[in-house]
Amino acid sequence: MLNLDTVSVTFNPGTALEVAALRSVSLAIPEGQFVTVIGSNGAGKSTLLSAIAGAIMPNRGRIVIDGVDVTRLPTQARARFIGRVFQDPRVGTCEVLTVEENLALADARSGRRGFSLALGGRANRARFEEQLAGLGLGLETKLKARIGTLSGGQRQAVSLLMATLLPMKLLLLDEHTAALDPKAAARILTLSAEISESQRLTTLMVTHSMRHALDHGQRTVMMSGGRIVLDVAGETRAGYNVADLIALFGAASGSEVAEDRLLLG
Repeated sequence: MLNLDTVSVTFNPGTALEVAALRSVSLAIPEGQFVTVIGSNGAGKSTLLSAIAGAIMPNRGRIVIDGVDVTRLPTQARARFIGRVFQDPRVGTCEVLTVEENLALADARSGRRGFSLALGGRANRARFEEQLAGLGLGLETKLKARIGTLSGGQRQAVSLLMATLLPMKLLLLDEHTAALDPKAAARILTLSAEISESQRLTTLMVTHSMRHALDHGQRTVMMSGGRIVLDVAGETRAGYNVADLIALFGAASGSEVAEDRLLLG
Protein backbone atom coordinates (compact mmCIF):
# COMPACT_ATOMS: atom_id res chain seq x y z
CA MET A 1 0.00 0.00 0.00
CA LEU A 2 2.86 2.37 0.86
CA ASN A 3 6.10 2.11 -1.08
CA LEU A 4 9.18 4.28 -0.74
CA ASP A 5 11.89 3.71 -3.33
CA THR A 6 15.37 5.08 -2.45
CA VAL A 7 13.96 8.32 -1.02
CA SER A 8 16.55 10.93 -0.10
CA VAL A 9 16.03 14.32 1.55
CA THR A 10 18.90 16.79 1.91
CA PHE A 11 18.42 20.16 3.55
CA ASN A 12 20.52 23.14 2.36
CA PRO A 13 22.33 21.12 -0.33
CA GLY A 14 25.68 22.44 -1.48
CA THR A 15 26.12 24.72 1.54
CA ALA A 16 28.01 24.54 4.82
CA LEU A 17 24.68 23.75 6.48
CA GLU A 18 23.95 20.71 4.31
CA VAL A 19 22.19 17.92 6.22
CA ALA A 20 21.28 14.54 4.74
CA ALA A 21 18.05 13.80 6.63
CA LEU A 22 17.06 10.71 4.62
CA ARG A 23 19.57 8.58 2.74
CA SER A 24 18.10 6.31 0.05
CA VAL A 25 15.31 5.00 2.26
CA SER A 26 13.30 2.13 0.78
CA LEU A 27 10.27 0.77 2.60
CA ALA A 28 7.24 -1.30 1.60
CA ILE A 29 4.23 -1.52 3.93
CA PRO A 30 1.18 -3.62 3.06
CA GLU A 31 -2.38 -2.46 3.60
CA GLY A 32 -3.52 -2.46 7.22
CA GLN A 33 -0.10 -2.95 8.81
CA PHE A 34 0.76 -0.91 11.94
CA VAL A 35 4.47 -0.01 11.94
CA THR A 36 6.29 1.68 14.81
CA VAL A 37 9.32 3.83 13.95
CA ILE A 38 12.06 4.51 16.51
CA GLY A 39 15.37 6.36 16.55
CA SER A 40 17.17 9.18 18.32
CA ASN A 41 17.03 12.89 17.49
CA GLY A 42 18.17 13.48 13.92
CA ALA A 43 17.55 9.89 12.87
CA GLY A 44 15.10 10.99 10.17
CA LYS A 45 11.83 9.77 11.69
CA SER A 46 9.78 12.96 11.40
CA THR A 47 11.38 13.78 8.05
CA LEU A 48 10.21 10.38 6.82
CA LEU A 49 6.61 11.16 7.84
CA SER A 50 6.83 14.67 6.38
CA ALA A 51 8.06 13.31 3.06
CA ILE A 52 5.17 10.82 2.97
CA ALA A 53 2.66 13.55 3.87
CA GLY A 54 4.04 15.97 1.27
CA ALA A 55 5.28 18.59 3.72
CA ILE A 56 8.83 17.93 2.49
CA MET A 57 9.71 17.07 -1.11
CA PRO A 58 12.45 14.46 -1.58
CA ASN A 59 15.54 15.28 -3.61
CA ARG A 60 15.51 11.78 -5.07
CA GLY A 61 13.35 8.66 -5.07
CA ARG A 62 9.64 7.84 -5.38
CA ILE A 63 6.72 7.63 -2.94
CA VAL A 64 3.70 5.57 -3.99
CA ILE A 65 0.49 5.35 -1.93
CA ASP A 66 -2.17 2.84 -2.92
CA GLY A 67 -0.76 2.65 -6.44
CA VAL A 68 -0.56 6.43 -6.93
CA ASP A 69 2.81 8.13 -7.36
CA VAL A 70 2.54 11.08 -4.95
CA THR A 71 6.22 12.08 -4.97
CA ARG A 72 5.55 15.57 -6.34
CA LEU A 73 2.03 16.08 -5.04
CA PRO A 74 1.56 18.84 -2.41
CA THR A 75 0.19 18.14 1.05
CA GLN A 76 -3.37 19.19 0.19
CA ALA A 77 -3.51 16.78 -2.73
CA ARG A 78 -2.63 13.90 -0.41
CA ALA A 79 -5.07 14.90 2.35
CA ARG A 80 -7.84 12.76 0.87
CA PHE A 81 -6.00 9.58 1.83
CA ILE A 82 -3.59 10.64 4.60
CA GLY A 83 -4.30 11.63 8.19
CA ARG A 84 -1.57 12.94 10.50
CA VAL A 85 -1.46 13.57 14.24
CA PHE A 86 1.40 15.67 15.63
CA GLN A 87 3.26 15.70 18.94
CA ASP A 88 1.68 18.94 20.15
CA PRO A 89 -2.10 18.58 20.61
CA ARG A 90 -2.46 22.24 19.65
CA VAL A 91 -1.12 21.69 16.12
CA GLY A 92 -4.00 19.58 14.83
CA THR A 93 -6.81 21.73 16.28
CA CYS A 94 -7.92 25.36 16.47
CA GLU A 95 -8.23 26.34 20.12
CA VAL A 96 -10.63 29.26 19.59
CA LEU A 97 -13.20 26.99 17.91
CA THR A 98 -15.49 24.53 19.64
CA VAL A 99 -15.07 20.76 19.46
CA GLU A 100 -17.97 20.64 16.99
CA GLU A 101 -16.44 23.34 14.80
CA ASN A 102 -13.08 21.56 14.73
CA LEU A 103 -14.76 18.33 13.68
CA ALA A 104 -16.71 20.21 11.00
CA LEU A 105 -13.45 21.61 9.62
CA ALA A 106 -12.06 18.09 9.37
CA ASP A 107 -15.28 16.89 7.75
CA ALA A 108 -15.11 19.68 5.16
CA ARG A 109 -11.73 18.45 3.89
CA SER A 110 -13.50 16.01 1.60
CA GLY A 111 -14.53 18.89 -0.66
CA ARG A 112 -18.00 17.38 -0.93
CA ARG A 113 -19.37 19.88 1.56
CA GLY A 114 -18.32 23.28 2.85
CA PHE A 115 -17.72 24.18 6.49
CA SER A 116 -21.24 25.54 7.01
CA LEU A 117 -22.83 22.36 5.68
CA ALA A 118 -20.52 20.16 7.72
CA LEU A 119 -21.33 22.18 10.82
CA GLY A 120 -25.07 22.54 10.43
CA GLY A 121 -27.86 20.07 11.01
CA ARG A 122 -28.89 17.54 13.61
CA ALA A 123 -27.62 14.62 11.54
CA ASN A 124 -24.03 15.87 11.55
CA ARG A 125 -24.21 16.78 15.24
CA ALA A 126 -25.52 13.31 16.08
CA ARG A 127 -22.75 11.75 13.99
CA PHE A 128 -20.09 13.78 15.78
CA GLU A 129 -21.56 12.84 19.17
CA GLU A 130 -21.52 9.16 18.26
CA GLN A 131 -17.90 9.29 17.11
CA LEU A 132 -16.82 11.20 20.22
CA ALA A 133 -18.65 8.73 22.43
CA GLY A 134 -16.60 5.97 20.85
CA LEU A 135 -13.45 7.53 22.32
CA GLY A 136 -14.71 6.74 25.83
CA LEU A 137 -13.67 10.08 27.28
CA GLY A 138 -17.05 11.75 27.73
CA LEU A 139 -16.32 14.24 24.95
CA GLU A 140 -19.74 13.75 23.38
CA THR A 141 -21.06 16.16 26.03
CA LYS A 142 -18.52 18.84 25.11
CA LEU A 143 -19.43 19.62 21.50
CA LYS A 144 -19.99 23.29 22.35
CA ALA A 145 -16.85 23.64 24.49
CA ARG A 146 -13.89 25.52 23.06
CA ILE A 147 -11.24 22.95 22.33
CA GLY A 148 -8.63 25.08 24.09
CA THR A 149 -10.35 24.32 27.39
CA LEU A 150 -9.79 20.55 27.08
CA SER A 151 -6.92 18.65 28.66
CA GLY A 152 -3.97 17.62 26.50
CA GLY A 153 -5.18 14.03 26.33
CA GLN A 154 -8.73 15.03 25.41
CA ARG A 155 -7.48 17.42 22.76
CA GLN A 156 -5.18 14.81 21.27
CA ALA A 157 -8.07 12.35 21.17
CA VAL A 158 -10.08 14.89 19.15
CA SER A 159 -7.04 15.39 16.88
CA LEU A 160 -6.92 11.64 16.31
CA LEU A 161 -10.62 11.57 15.49
CA MET A 162 -10.26 14.54 13.13
CA ALA A 163 -7.39 12.84 11.30
CA THR A 164 -9.49 9.72 10.72
CA LEU A 165 -12.94 11.25 10.35
CA LEU A 166 -13.09 10.78 6.58
CA PRO A 167 -12.38 7.56 4.67
CA MET A 168 -8.62 7.39 4.24
CA LYS A 169 -5.77 4.97 3.69
CA LEU A 170 -2.78 6.04 5.74
CA LEU A 171 -2.42 7.29 9.32
CA LEU A 172 0.79 9.05 10.39
CA LEU A 173 1.34 9.41 14.15
CA ASP A 174 4.27 11.74 14.80
CA GLU A 175 5.27 11.25 18.46
CA HIS A 176 1.63 11.98 19.25
CA THR A 177 1.86 10.95 22.93
CA ALA A 178 5.17 12.65 23.79
CA ALA A 179 3.55 15.75 25.31
CA LEU A 180 1.04 13.81 27.42
CA ASP A 181 1.16 12.45 30.96
CA PRO A 182 1.55 8.63 31.20
CA LYS A 183 -2.16 7.94 31.80
CA ALA A 184 -3.29 10.10 28.89
CA ALA A 185 -0.54 8.70 26.67
CA ALA A 186 -1.65 5.13 27.40
CA ARG A 187 -5.25 5.99 26.50
CA ILE A 188 -4.25 7.69 23.24
CA LEU A 189 -2.06 4.72 22.28
CA THR A 190 -4.97 2.36 22.89
CA LEU A 191 -7.33 4.57 20.86
CA SER A 192 -4.79 4.76 18.04
CA ALA A 193 -4.53 0.98 17.85
CA GLU A 194 -8.33 0.55 17.99
CA ILE A 195 -8.98 3.11 15.24
CA SER A 196 -6.20 1.71 13.06
CA GLU A 197 -7.56 -1.81 13.37
CA SER A 198 -11.26 -0.98 13.00
CA GLN A 199 -10.67 1.13 9.88
CA ARG A 200 -7.93 -1.18 8.58
CA LEU A 201 -5.55 1.75 8.21
CA THR A 202 -1.94 1.46 7.23
CA THR A 203 -0.26 3.20 10.17
CA LEU A 204 3.20 4.59 10.91
CA MET A 205 3.78 5.64 14.51
CA VAL A 206 6.97 7.50 15.38
CA THR A 207 7.97 7.12 19.02
CA HIS A 208 11.02 7.61 21.22
CA SER A 209 9.86 4.86 23.56
CA MET A 210 11.20 1.44 22.68
CA ARG A 211 8.63 -0.06 25.05
CA HIS A 212 5.83 1.53 23.05
CA ALA A 213 7.49 0.45 19.82
CA LEU A 214 7.38 -3.19 20.89
CA ASP A 215 3.95 -3.10 22.56
CA HIS A 216 2.06 -1.68 19.57
CA GLY A 217 1.65 -2.71 15.97
CA GLN A 218 3.05 -5.66 14.07
CA ARG A 219 6.39 -4.31 12.85
CA THR A 220 9.18 -2.06 14.10
CA VAL A 221 11.57 0.02 11.99
CA MET A 222 14.66 1.57 13.58
CA MET A 223 16.33 4.60 12.00
CA SER A 224 19.77 6.11 12.50
CA GLY A 225 21.54 8.78 10.48
CA GLY A 226 18.75 9.00 7.93
CA ARG A 227 18.80 5.28 7.17
CA ILE A 228 16.73 2.26 8.19
CA VAL A 229 19.09 0.09 10.23
CA LEU A 230 16.59 -2.47 11.54
CA ASP A 231 13.25 -3.76 10.23
CA VAL A 232 11.65 -6.54 12.25
CA ALA A 233 8.23 -8.18 12.43
CA GLY A 234 6.55 -11.43 13.41
CA GLU A 235 8.27 -13.94 15.66
CA THR A 236 11.62 -12.13 15.46
CA ARG A 237 10.08 -8.92 16.80
CA ALA A 238 8.06 -10.83 19.42
CA GLY A 239 11.30 -12.24 20.79
CA TYR A 240 12.84 -8.80 21.39
CA ASN A 241 12.69 -6.84 24.62
CA VAL A 242 13.78 -3.27 25.33
CA ALA A 243 17.30 -4.38 26.27
CA ASP A 244 17.63 -6.07 22.88
CA LEU A 245 16.58 -2.90 21.07
CA ILE A 246 19.01 -0.83 23.13
CA ALA A 247 21.84 -3.16 22.14
CA LEU A 248 20.80 -3.14 18.48
CA PHE A 249 20.53 0.63 18.44
CA GLY A 250 23.96 0.97 20.03
CA ALA A 251 25.47 -1.34 17.44
CA ALA A 252 23.80 0.50 14.55
CA SER A 253 24.50 4.05 15.73
CA GLY A 254 27.83 3.59 17.50
CA SER A 255 26.46 5.23 20.65
CA GLU A 256 25.28 3.86 23.96
CA VAL A 257 21.69 4.17 25.17
CA ALA A 258 20.93 3.46 28.80
CA GLU A 259 17.25 4.46 28.83
CA ASP A 260 14.01 3.29 27.27
CA ARG A 261 13.47 6.72 25.75
CA LEU A 262 15.98 7.42 22.99
CA LEU A 263 15.40 11.16 23.28
CA LEU A 264 16.93 11.50 26.71
CA GLY A 265 20.20 13.37 26.84
